[in-house]
Amino acid sequence: MIDRSNQILRQTPTWPLYALAPVPVVWLFWQGAIGGLGVEPVEVIEHQLGLWGLWGLIAGLCVSPLRRHVGLNLIKFRRAFGLITFFYITLHLAVWAVLDVQIVSQMWADVLKRPYITIGMLSFVMMVPLAATSTNAAIRRMGAVNWQRLHRMTYGVALLGALHFVMLAKGFQLEPLLYMCAVISLITMRTMRTLPKKQGSRMRRAS
Repeated sequence: MIDRSNQILRQTPTWPLYALAPVPVVWLFWQGAIGGLGVEPVEVIEHQLGLWGLWGLIAGLCVSPLRRHVGLNLIKFRRAFGLITFFYITLHLAVWAVLDVQIVSQMWADVLKRPYITIGMLSFVMMVPLAATSTNAAIRRMGAVNWQRLHRMTYGVALLGALHFVMLAKGFQLEPLLYMCAVISLITMRTMRTLPKKQGSRMRRAS
């Protein structure tokens, strides 16, 4: 079953993911325009875009564990997951800036005074170089090792994104905590996989 799935995935192009990514965004804004999102449509749109971005971060973190523990190979789609995630998070930020706050001085004040906004903005800033280097040309220019080191920032982006959601929630809410646990678990699985390799290479150099 897994082998058959991997065979289908190898033959599946990535471009449909990019083509379909704007569809839920268009639907979301259309619902807001016709009054289908309640009395606070901007807040709903802002929240949903941020949530989709967090889903994208988690999807990207799942790629390696799925291949290692289940045998399902989604590596060819990881770049698409990352760029689509950046697309949703950029729109999330744009809705907050343009439709919600609207005043530049107020935006800057919120970034400085509201910790959850500070953390969210930091997560976005960290995503910018990751998105900018998500090309084969960037990998060639930087070299595989340097590129991999830079893209380990994905872990920090995911942690900060989940923390942003936890801090944004009013009162005790289980959903943000579950996302935080998922992010921590996936990063831990990834870290535990790389530690033995690093320790083994140190032992070989020492001998």
